[in-house]
Amino acid sequence: MSDQELVAYSTHDDIAVLTVNNPPVNALSPGVPEGIRDGVSKAAADDAIRAVVLIGGGRTFIAGADIKEFGKITSGQKKPDIGFNEILNEVECCAKPVVCAIHGTALGGGLETAMACHYRVAVPDAMVGQPEVKLGIIPGAGGTQRLPRLCGVAKAAEICASGRMVSAKEALDSGIVDKLIEGDLLEGAIAFAREQAATGEPPRRTRDIADRFGNEAEYKMFLQGVRQECAKRVRGMQAPLRNVDAVELAPQLPFMEGLEAEAKIFQECLFSDESKAMIHVFFGQRAVSKVPGIGKETPRLDIKQAAIIGAGTMGGGIAMNYANAGIPVMLKETDQERLDKGVAVIRKNYESSVKKGKLTEEKLEKRMALITPTTTYDGFENADIIVEAVFENMALKKEVFGEIDAIAKPQAILASNTSTLDIDEIAGATKRPESVIGHHFFSPANIMPLIEIVRGKATSDTVIATSMDLAKGLRKTGVLVGNGFGFVGNRMFEQYQRQAQFLLEEGATIEQVDKVLYDWGMAMGPLAVCDLAGIDVGIRVHQENLDHIPEGYRTALVGQKLFDMGRYGQKTGAGWYQYEGRKAIPDPEINALIVKMATEAGIEQREISNQEILERCLYSMVNEGAKLLAEGIALRSVDIDIIYIMGYGFPAFRGGPMKAADLVGLKEVYDRICHYNDQYGQWWKPAPLLKQLAESDATFTQYDYQQAKQA
Repeated sequence: MSDQELVAYSTHDDIAVLTVNNPPVNALSPGVPEGIRDGVSKAAADDAIRAVVLIGGGRTFIAGADIKEFGKITSGQKKPDIGFNEILNEVECCAKPVVCAIHGTALGGGLETAMACHYRVAVPDAMVGQPEVKLGIIPGAGGTQRLPRLCGVAKAAEICASGRMVSAKEALDSGIVDKLIEGDLLEGAIAFAREQAATGEPPRRTRDIADRFGNEAEYKMFLQGVRQECAKRVRGMQAPLRNVDAVELAPQLPFMEGLEAEAKIFQECLFSDESKAMIHVFFGQRAVSKVPGIGKETPRLDIKQAAIIGAGTMGGGIAMNYANAGIPVMLKETDQERLDKGVAVIRKNYESSVKKGKLTEEKLEKRMALITPTTTYDGFENADIIVEAVFENMALKKEVFGEIDAIAKPQAILASNTSTLDIDEIAGATKRPESVIGHHFFSPANIMPLIEIVRGKATSDTVIATSMDLAKGLRKTGVLVGNGFGFVGNRMFEQYQRQAQFLLEEGATIEQVDKVLYDWGMAMGPLAVCDLAGIDVGIRVHQENLDHIPEGYRTALVGQKLFDMGRYGQKTGAGWYQYEGRKAIPDPEINALIVKMATEAGIEQREISNQEILERCLYSMVNEGAKLLAEGIALRSVDIDIIYIMGYGFPAFRGGPMKAADLVGLKEVYDRICHYNDQYGQWWKPAPLLKQLAESDATFTQYDYQQAKQA
């Protein structure tokens, strides 16, 4: 496609109109910036043209850069260049007014393009922003230097450090946008351009604006607060802080020197492990939706009516997901008391959203009206999907599936919310195993963005395809996994928890283990997670699945003792920690109990380094992940990474456990696993796939690529 086709040039009497046509989001792929520059140059050379309007074709203005270009640079396929910056500088130096007309979104390089224009108009529902921080980088084409000239240093720093989108109204109020256009955007932009040309004044260049930075003492104090908030909100992540650093340079340096400083910081960020990890996550979130063998031609089922069995924490949260998506849902419990309690919790959750301004009273009532409480199966024969969300017990689940098999319509999907149990065994309780699938929601189900979609050996492609589409409809990320104990997430998480508790028995403290993982970036430490989820839940799952633990293998001691003591975690006010509300308080009694039980078991206590804690907790997961890949339970290593980021609080800037291992180097990870295997044996036997990749100096990412080529 030629530059002219990517950026169409037309005239409306004395106004030139440049229309970007690079669907679906008008990304700044090669040719688009050049087309904009050439169009502006053509208009500048035409005496009949008085001004230029730049607008996006289709549903948006410019939603950002082509992220694939960043990967080409960091992989060495493409050399870094400053061509885009030079193009924007040429646009800004045009002697005729250049007006940017924004609809949809102007994000990243799209907003940088808009700010290089002399004026910006937008429709009222447009959004703008600099979300580069979400890729571990800073704006690299003047974003950190032009934005503070429009809206002030403090505002620009907050926008760049958070990566949030800004409404057209806020953009107008803060000076980023000059006017909102009601009605036809192009007509309004052309009229505005004529007004600017009619003044006879030279167009206003963003780089020349110097009166909006704000009071130096005030913005420096504000920036200090932003830095403190960033350090707290995204522990260990550098990109938010580098964004603040770059914005702070705007009032300190002449514009061109500011661009040079910005470019240097951008390059440092782009080549960092942090950016590589976050770009990996960006593409991973899209990759997990692609299932080999299932395409657009695979038939789907319409999900217009849902039914859920179990109104407890999980069942109620799942019901909220369907109601939020506008899908009517029946919610069944065994008795009225439990049903009423479950519905009350749902209403309380919605009321909390109303108090926070996230939901209106009207929408609350509409969503509650979509949920039909019941203590019978009446009406379940009309459901397109029936979701079982009862207690994690195989006998109970098989009983429920036998019941719904007898009443569900032939084409209904029968889904289990099990987090660990065998989908094939559950499906065996029905006469339609092809309709049975796992929909493992994560708690709290109405908030967590992930569903592990578990394929049984007989599950049909139609049921899988429908489930993947349904996840999107519920505003979740669905990741397809194979059947086996714990599937992907919980099977790896068991190893993580096992090593955390072994470390306690060997001499680490509860607080030390949690702090190491928390400081590394995890949302919570492993013991704090146990207390949140419920120690009783973990113990009961363990008891339900004792057969998957090899005979003679070491098992953790203290968790069972806490269960026997009735210390289930936050819900009982005590677990690994004591609790005042949700506040965790170290409990010397439990640390003493750990020492006593370890001594009685003949386990030697010693001082354990933070590095050993980090390695044993993380590398045990990586090793198990490699086994899951080889077994086909996980389709790709990136699937594992997305599961962990979206379901387990793994820091996105680390890329997920498998990408984190890639960035350390699989040879080093493998060597450390061999070291722990020599010391402890049992759970540390290296995965053959990890050994293979380490010895061939390959990565899990390369393994994904090779598997995709062979598929």
